[in-house]
Formats: sequence, structure tokens, C-alpha cells
Amino acid sequence: MSFRGDPHDNFHSVFSILLAIVAAALYCVASARLYHALRHPRTVECRGVPQGRGLTLMLALAALLLHAWLLAMQTGLPGTLRLPFFTALSATALGIVLLQLALCLRQPADYLGLAAYPLAATVLLASQLAGFSPMGHAPSVLVHILLSLLAYAVLGLATAQAILVSVQRRRLSAHRPGGIVHALPPLEKTESLLFALLIVGFILLTLSLASGFFYLEDMFAQKLVHKTVLSGLAWLAYGLLLFGRWRFGWRGRRAVTWTIAASILLMLAYFGSKLVLEILLRPT
Repeated sequence: MSFRGDPHDNFHSVFSILLAIVAAALYCVASARLYHALRHPRTVECRGVPQGRGLTLMLALAALLLHAWLLAMQTGLPGTLRLPFFTALSATALGIVLLQLALCLRQPADYLGLAAYPLAATVLLASQLAGFSPMGHAPSVLVHILLSLLAYAVLGLATAQAILVSVQRRRLSAHRPGGIVHALPPLEKTESLLFALLIVGFILLTLSLASGFFYLEDMFAQKLVHKTVLSGLAWLAYGLLLFGRWRFGWRGRRAVTWTIAASILLMLAYFGSKLVLEILLRPT
């Protein structure tokens, strides 16, 4: 990013980057504390609840609040909504951390911070270094965009949960339940949480697609057709997985494979399209 121009704007940019570094550092410290606690069975008070949990969650919450403030300045809320590629990633990561912390209020979902906190730290710094975008979205599409970001956050956390379920199943099958796996809740509970996240994410994705047809002028326009088709395929994959769970009791490797495949389609639909249009094909 460039620091030429108005000194006030330059100061604002430097200050934002410094705050982003502080937030990223808090995320990293929370992640390191969590990893250390879960890695050593003696520090786990009961299944999935590590010692020092309160301080770790407070560090993550402090990072989240700084992250939210920086993101609000970047996006221009509440007056407008600017969401270039890295800012959209940052917003999704913020939603993932918020959801993880909310889950921790009801059950031991601390372990999901091992994926959520480093991701949030990385994309927050990237979004600040990438600078601000002067382009904003029309107010008429804000509902569609916010529903989409919520869906991506929930389904992103479901993907992290699916990967963790896969590791847990493999380690248990090999009779090696040590390390972090020892600190996880029982496999039945981790799989139940996976499908709970998938159900909520599928509902939000359905509302997002429905709102897109309502708010957008033409979802099959040249710049949107790839996003629309890939999002539709992801929605179909999630729907088939949930139907298979309900009708045939799908679980285990099949559930993990379907979840990851659907998530890849969804990431390509939104972030892949933005990457190509805003960065790879951006006029020089």
C-alpha cells in the first residue's frame, strides 16, 4: 500500500495497520495457549475444556473486537459496504471467530480456535496491507451480501470441524488417541456439532441464494454466472449430504468428503470469482 497523499490519511493507515498487528498478536497468543493446553492432557480439566480457558477466550474476544472495529472502517459501515477480496476474507474470518466464541458459551468448542484464530490473524493483516477500496455496493444488495457472509462463516467453521472429525476418527481407529485428540469431546458429539453447523449453514446459504435472485438484477450476467452456478452446485452438495444423513445415516468419511467438496465449490464461487475479477484480471 502507498503512503503518499494526505498526511491525515497516511496516519490513519499506519494506525490501522498497528491495530491490526495488535489484534493478530492477540489471536496468535490465544491460539498458542489453546494449542499448549490441548496438546498436554494434564492441562485439560475435562473433555475439550482446557485450563486457563477464561484468559484464552478473553484474548480471542479482545482480538475480535479490534478486528470488528477495523473491519467496520474498511467496509464503510453503516453508510455503505465495501468488500474487495481481502476485506471479504477478513469479514468471513471475523464471523468464524464470533461463531466459535459463541459456541464456547454452550459447549467445549475451544479446539476450533486452532483453525479460526490463525486464519483471522492472517487475513486481517492481509486486508489492512491491501488498502481500502473506493468502490461500494448498492444498499439494495446489502441483505444478500450479509446473508452470504454469514453462510460462508458457518460453513467455513463446519469445514474445520469436518477436518477435525476426520483426524479424530483416524486416530481412534489406529488406537492412538493421544495429544489433541485426547482433549476432544467424544466422536459422537463432534459429529453432531458438524451436522448442526451444516444445517444452519445450509439454511443461510439457501436464504442467500434466494435473496440474490430477489435483489440482484441478473444473477446470470457475465460476471456473476460462474458464482451463481458454483454456488448452486455447492448448495446441491450440502443438501444431498444432509438428505443422506437424514435418510441413510451418512457419517464418518463420507460426511467429511462431501463437506469438504461442497466447501471447495462454495469458496470457488465467491472468493475464487473475486480473486480472478479483482486481482488476476484487474486492469494495470
